[in-house]
Amino acid sequence: MRFRHPDGSTVHLAYCTNVHPAEDLDGVVDQLRHHCEPVRRRLGRDRLGIGLWLARDAARTLTADPAALRRLRTELDRRGLEVVTLNGFPYEGFGAEEVKYRVYRPDWTETERLTHTGHLARLLAALLPDDVTEGSVSTLPLAWRAPFDSTQRRAALDHLTTLATRLDALQDLTGRSIRIGLEPEPGCTVETTAQAIDALTALPEGVPRRRIGLCLDTCHLATQFEDPHTATEALTSAGVPIVKAQLSAALHAEEPHRPAVRTALAAFAEPRFLHQTRTHTQAHGIRGTDDLDQALAPGGLDTAAPWRSHFHVPLHAPPEPPLTSTLPVLTDTLARLVGGPAPLTRHLEVETYTWQALPPELRPRNRDRLADGIAAELALARDLLTDLGLKELP
Repeated sequence: MRFRHPDGSTVHLAYCTNVHPAEDLDGVVDQLRHHCEPVRRRLGRDRLGIGLWLARDAARTLTADPAALRRLRTELDRRGLEVVTLNGFPYEGFGAEEVKYRVYRPDWTETERLTHTGHLARLLAALLPDDVTEGSVSTLPLAWRAPFDSTQRRAALDHLTTLATRLDALQDLTGRSIRIGLEPEPGCTVETTAQAIDALTALPEGVPRRRIGLCLDTCHLATQFEDPHTATEALTSAGVPIVKAQLSAALHAEEPHRPAVRTALAAFAEPRFLHQTRTHTQAHGIRGTDDLDQALAPGGLDTAAPWRSHFHVPLHAPPEPPLTSTLPVLTDTLARLVGGPAPLTRHLEVETYTWQALPPELRPRNRDRLADGIAAELALARDLLTDLGLKELP
């Protein structure tokens, strides 16, 4: 979906396909037919943007085989779909029964991450619509927090430096500008915007820094109790570009000490993904656990202040009381990003990948129900954008 900002620029809205895990090209093509096209039809649009997730094997196939890449481009065009952004965070196995810490490997200290991200950049340059010259790829924020020492930090930054140089060469070759966005996430080496600024401004002089910026995920921002205004102002002041934003909402518990609240939270503790949980007090700042079940365990997370958990809940359907979502943080952040005289980013992506990890009674029972939910999320995002003065384009 495309929108015209009051300044005349085009803002793109997509939904991320990592909610439909596929490891190979055939699986990706099936996603387009069985999921993405039905969502587009529900929205009554001739064209729908998707934030494509390409696992390692799919990316390798597309990179090595020009015919395979033409097949994917043809399928996108045939089904009224377009791609201006890729989700390059998960490497493989995102549909496994247990993902947890595996999603952070390989990290930016490893050459596999550099190679994979380079493949994604080249593929995106080939997949961009004919009238679009800029693409974005989100990626993990260097690494999980441990083990990570100064030597590993240097290796990660060296790989990003190499990538930035390669992205300059890619634009010279194709005329397409591809940028990479580190996505701060709770528990990682870079979990806040301040840490992202510290990492990205540490890149050596002479590196084309405009190539490497930030992917601002509103669930992660809320889970860390970051203020949207403070975060965006700091990024702007530091000259760190917001390459893309992921529109997502975290799980919020206002009174985690209450038994009814803890029972409701326990229903969201599940074995597939990590749900980093945080609380914030004036006395102790941010404290947290790596997962929701750890927070709920005896002697777990302090219950004197509200909790937020890294569980991407559907934007249009917050959980029933006594829980809620951080949708207000998303709304405030979006106003900061695109509500001003010029957009701070032009790539927006709805990323609720946890539909099948919801408590059983909240999960979509079939593909049709899932498509209904994703379309409802996009409709909500569309309404937020038009309320900010953007105009939806055909």
